[in-house]
Amino acid sequence: MTGRRPTGRRSADDLLTELGRLTASALEQAELQKARVELAMALQRELLPSALPQLPGLRTAARYAPARHGLSVGGDWYDGFRLPDGSVAFSLGDVQGHDAEAAAIMGQIRIALRALATTATDPGEVLGRANDLLTSMAFRRFATCSFLRYDPVSGELSHARAGHVPPIWADGDGDGGHYSDEPGPPLGVLPGQRYPVARHRLTGSGVVALVTDGVVEGPQFSIDTGLDRVESVLRKQAGADPDVLAAELLAVAELTGHTDDAAVLVLRHG
Repeated sequence: MTGRRPTGRRSADDLLTELGRLTASALEQAELQKARVELAMALQRELLPSALPQLPGLRTAARYAPARHGLSVGGDWYDGFRLPDGSVAFSLGDVQGHDAEAAAIMGQIRIALRALATTATDPGEVLGRANDLLTSMAFRRFATCSFLRYDPVSGELSHARAGHVPPIWADGDGDGGHYSDEPGPPLGVLPGQRYPVARHRLTGSGVVALVTDGVVEGPQFSIDTGLDRVESVLRKQAGADPDVLAAELLAVAELTGHTDDAAVLVLRHG
């Protein structure tokens, strides 16, 4: 009678072998995903500015949080830069999608807005030219965006929106709201679009905040509820340090149960 291992022992050995193979495969996939996420996050960091302009009477801060799925990186951005005439410009927006392509397109749009702002002082014209540029390049993604220009001499803040959520404001007396100006369409959809400009004079002390929809909209509540929550934070802490405010506003995104990436930009004046 020939000796053979019991069937149960052979099955156990096979199971251990298969378990080892699956474990090795899982570790390999985990390392691959980790490398992809680190690469995407490095790309995002390189495409966002390392610092924002600060002026007497105007302090600024911004924060970004990655998405909770995909490559954990998306097309949200913020930016701020000085213009040749002494004013400063700020942009914040969101490119459709949550992957490295969205981040790459975001970088191109951010740089395009910087270049266009040096030749056009009107925010609506800047967005109009950016839109024509994007449509001519036939990108497969669209972008929403807010573009602001602040004149430190007159104190005027002018802004235009391309399908983006409105800026939210509050003053030192506890009043607040969001600018109800008319937006234009998202960038990159149709050429020849018009982007209305709203103008406000910043007097006294207060704060203006820009947010992407990942901050104010998610499974837990609607965008209107999210805007109200951001406004409530600003009303209560209008005089706080802008870095603190930016962190507080980003915390609102956690309450939405969002899966989108999120960005905030805070301008505190006075």
